[in-house]
Amino acid sequence: MSKKLRVFYHLQVAYTALFRAADHRARQNTGLTITQIAVLFLLNEKDGQPVSEIAARLSMGKSSLTGLIDRLWEKRLVRRSPCPKDGRVTLVFLEDAGREAAKDAGHHTRHYNAALLAPFTDTEQEVIGRFLKHIAENADTIINGQDTESSGTSNVKETFGNA
Repeated sequence: MSKKLRVFYHLQVAYTALFRAADHRARQNTGLTITQIAVLFLLNEKDGQPVSEIAARLSMGKSSLTGLIDRLWEKRLVRRSPCPKDGRVTLVFLEDAGREAAKDAGHHTRHYNAALLAPFTDTEQEVIGRFLKHIAENADTIINGQDTESSGTSNVKETFGNA
């Protein structure tokens, strides 16, 4: 490869294009946004999660997630309940309609995943999976260096170079 791959730039462009298209299609198919569907998927895996846990898993602020859960509640897809152990904590549960919506959205998501990976061999798909997992697990270190406590910018130039 004669020219260095601008990974950060291409990830941003790909992310924006993919999620814009997916969000548009999800709204057409289910009346829900991709982020709302992600909440339903998380609750389908483990029902009765605290808002803070859902927010952390989706890398969202709690206030943004609270508004999103309000909209899911208005659609009668989820319900909220105070935690019996700590009344300050709100737990979110799937309603039957939310479980059905997650199941329906899951069919669409499996189709999207298959379409995304169709041009690639099994070996290439494994590399893509490893790459994405590497990013998800190491983003802070990749961007900030080994010492994520420091707020210095010395690693920024090393990471981005001539972005």
